[in-house]
Amino acid sequence: MTNTQTYLENYIEEQGLAEQMIPAVGSLYRNRGVIVTVFGRKLMNGSTIDIVKAHQQALQVVGERVSVVDTSAVLKAIEEISPGSSRIDIGKLAYRARVEKVSEDAAALKAFVQTALSNVPDSPSVLAEPRDVVLYGFGRIGRILARLLIERTTSNNPLRLRAIVVRGGKTGDLRKRASLLRRDSIHGPFNGHITVDEEQSAIIANGNFIKVIYANQPEDIDYTEYGIQNALIVDNTGVFKDEESLGRHLVPKGASKVLLTAPAGGNIKNIVYGVNDDMIDDSDKIICAASCTTNAITPVLKVINDRFGVLNGHVETVHSYTNDQNLIDNYHSADRRGRSAPLNMVLTSTGAAKAVAKALPEMAGKLTGNAIRVPTPNVSMAVCNLNLEKQTTRDELNDFVREMAFNSELHQQISYSYSTEVVSTDFVGTPEPAIFDSVATIVEGNRCVLYVWYDNEFGYSTQVLRVMQHMVGLNIVNVP
Repeated sequence: MTNTQTYLENYIEEQGLAEQMIPAVGSLYRNRGVIVTVFGRKLMNGSTIDIVKAHQQALQVVGERVSVVDTSAVLKAIEEISPGSSRIDIGKLAYRARVEKVSEDAAALKAFVQTALSNVPDSPSVLAEPRDVVLYGFGRIGRILARLLIERTTSNNPLRLRAIVVRGGKTGDLRKRASLLRRDSIHGPFNGHITVDEEQSAIIANGNFIKVIYANQPEDIDYTEYGIQNALIVDNTGVFKDEESLGRHLVPKGASKVLLTAPAGGNIKNIVYGVNDDMIDDSDKIICAASCTTNAITPVLKVINDRFGVLNGHVETVHSYTNDQNLIDNYHSADRRGRSAPLNMVLTSTGAAKAVAKALPEMAGKLTGNAIRVPTPNVSMAVCNLNLEKQTTRDELNDFVREMAFNSELHQQISYSYSTEVVSTDFVGTPEPAIFDSVATIVEGNRCVLYVWYDNEFGYSTQVLRVMQHMVGLNIVNVP
């Protein structure tokens, strides 16, 4: 047999096993609340190719190949055990099973998996009953959050998108809102089926009945009129930014908590999930999920500060243009932002460097920051120029961040890029809010320059979703 035939036959075998995994992954999620991943990559709603590609991460995470043959055996054992609500990485479990020499024996492998799942609850849902969610505003972040919530909806998923609140109500508005959810120029088509019920002013997406409420201010709404109770209101408008104005969302009947998807002022807790989410108390009524840039740089700055110490530094954000800017030159209250966004690099300010200190107090007063808006529609970069307390080398620093990205509690916040060819569009849809570009790292003694990519829409939205889950008590066990 030639090498060509061997490669093809191996691929065909893995493809066949991946096809068999798809219904198992779906069934575990729908019926038991189990999210199956392979080296951090979620398999739910993934294709055969998505599953095969996810296994390529093995070389970076554990240093050797882990095949679909290995993980499919672990998945079979999980099916037989039928655990409850959890997030299980079958790639890491398959590798550990190999190390412990139990991967070749089905009974021994099942016993190994059973032990690994010992802390997983039996219940398919962490919460006793579902929690209602209302998206106040339906722009870029609102629509991505809607997609994420709808994608995760099952009988066992306790977060239910019940309503969207927008201004307007003009003829054709509802269909246009549905169309924007259905098609996205950056993130592609919606994964599923969407219809419009104009009589009830609702969008039905993958079986989710989502009421579209037209209101000019929060006080005009009574959520209980739509059967909504104890709701988490997610403000995506950016209009309300302090405790007093955000408190207006708590006036309507049926609302219980508020989450802001933009930087907040005053004493509101700015949460970067994975870094300071332990600050969230059950009694908190108003929380802020910080900004996309703050979520990108804070996890990386935390691990660097923990290991090497940060004396001071400057963060320059190279940020895709946003809806706040003008398509062509026109009046804008902010300096320079009135100039055409698709035609110019626009120097502007950012509060992200200072905002880091709200999530990471040890960084207070150590960072300055600025931003350059550039003519790309999505994916941004933060360039962190830091002076460290300890001298290091490029390899030592990169190896440390790599370990944090793959094998620490921040593995959902930091992704690690080792490609010499990647550009911004390659990171569209990356779920981690920070993508560390190891190839670009510069180190000289105690000074380093770090390059951190981030999908300022999708990556940030996954962080917002994690904060939402924490606010309602949806804390999912991770295995391993």
